Amino acid sequence: MTVETKKKFDTVYMVEMALLIAIILIMAFTPVGYIRTLGLEITLIVVPVAVGAITLGPAAGAVLGGVFGITSFIQCFGMSPFGAVLLGINPVFTFIVCVFSRILMGWLTGLLYQAFLRCNPLKKVSVVLANLCCPLLNTLFFMGMLTLFFYQTEYVQGIAEGLGAGNPLVFILLFVGVNGLVEAAACFVVGSAISQALKKVVKRGSKER
Repeated sequence: MTVETKKKFDTVYMVEMALLIAIILIMAFTPVGYIRTLGLEITLIVVPVAVGAITLGPAAGAVLGGVFGITSFIQCFGMSPFGAVLLGINPVFTFIVCVFSRILMGWLTGLLYQAFLRCNPLKKVSVVLANLCCPLLNTLFFMGMLTLFFYQTEYVQGIAEGLGAGNPLVFILLFVGVNGLVEAAACFVVGSAISQALKKVVKRGSKER
């Protein structure tokens, strides 16, 4: 790779990162990014995180996940009733739940995509699988950390009793419910299509250089 080609590649990388960060910010602070329910909010912001992790790599996925997590933490300051209660209980734990779970989600999505790509039987469906893994990882890490830090609190115990959940695993399954399925479906369909399109554009641009 020549110096000129590397500069062009770096420019494309930064432009795509900036675009995906802008999309995350727009989705986070408009009704586009969240579907409010009686329980957790269903978030569609996993889509641009998955797209970035697949097209730009695990590091980009971690950064985009971090941006998503920070916007999620900001939502706790009055924009998300559930998040506001958690913030009032323990701000540090709330930050960890909101931010670190999303960083891990973005980073691992990128790593899993690369692993699928190296596995011949899964290579053709690597993009689809990675887009499916992203929302599942988001749910797993977020609910796992939420349960770890807040399950024994009076607030979460009240929710668990209302759901009839006698243990943390049942609580996670009942509390997430349809939310995780909607996130997975959105990322599976929309994220896969966008990722495939961007990969073709990047590949075509590389050939032209």
